[in-house]
Amino acid sequence: MIKVDIISGFLGAGKTTFIKKLIKEIYLDEQIVLIENEFGEIGIDGTFMHDSGIEITEINSGCICCSLVDDFETSLVEVIEKYHPDRIIIEPSGVGKLSDVIKAVNEVNSDELSLDNHMTVIDAKKCRLYTKNFGEFFNNQIKYASLIILSRTEDITEFQLNECIKIIKEHNNKANIITTTWNQLTQETLVAAFDHSDNLRNQLFNELDICPECGHNHNHEHHHNHKCKHEHHHADEIFTSWSKQTPKKYTKIQLETILKKLSENSNYGNILRAKGYVDSFENNWLYFDLVPGEYEIRIGKANFTGQICIIGEKLDEQKLNNLFDEVA
Repeated sequence: MIKVDIISGFLGAGKTTFIKKLIKEIYLDEQIVLIENEFGEIGIDGTFMHDSGIEITEINSGCICCSLVDDFETSLVEVIEKYHPDRIIIEPSGVGKLSDVIKAVNEVNSDELSLDNHMTVIDAKKCRLYTKNFGEFFNNQIKYASLIILSRTEDITEFQLNECIKIIKEHNNKANIITTTWNQLTQETLVAAFDHSDNLRNQLFNELDICPECGHNHNHEHHHNHKCKHEHHHADEIFTSWSKQTPKKYTKIQLETILKKLSENSNYGNILRAKGYVDSFENNWLYFDLVPGEYEIRIGKANFTGQICIIGEKLDEQKLNNLFDEVA
């Protein structure tokens, strides 16, 4: 099966740089064909691509998702027959709708193709400008993305970054958002970002032997055979989770203050476990782990964005959100 990635984004967002990073760090053992749909854009450095063993098929004179749908299908079939690659990366025109490109791929008459990732690279500095001036196209690229990659986050304030994320979540609240600066994105963190499941939440539920589907606390004897049925549970047996992705930076003192409140104050709910990692103001990240009455903080490596997960009973999500957002 040949996997297909679509990497969309407005002109100048950084698609080319991100494609190079993917090829060098994620797809380094795969044979790749890159299809560019040029629309007044500067093509990818041919020397780099040919040195990497990548063939370039440039489709010119229009948008991949409208006038060139037929030619596009022909091009994909030719690529399959000529190169038999492991993966095809499609870089559509910056002014195209991602939904139309996805549709064009899905309509290709081939049993060998499988759409893998449909990503959008967004210049964090221009998020508000683009959603205002190019809403139909820009918002479509957000809505249909399986992963969103923010570029140039190092050039904006925390307030501007939060505004950008707010705009994105209005159109897509499911896709992971990479907020970490690209020089901190390792192969491991990029792979984690591609995973659409809530790994941290599932990890905590498994550690506590709680069914992720219904929140019931099972013992090990019948855990695997028990089918979750909400109607059979008493209210005090049900555990819920609260998760948050955040690019916010914290000092160790700020994080300690938050965890101290969580471990001592029942206003946030009956907390069974809290775990996560957040960016800090130093050149490292803070990882934390909390059980009733105690917590620990340790230094760790960067991830694609901050992640927080809390499991417990009767969690007050608004208070938890405020606690992590409104630190002094």
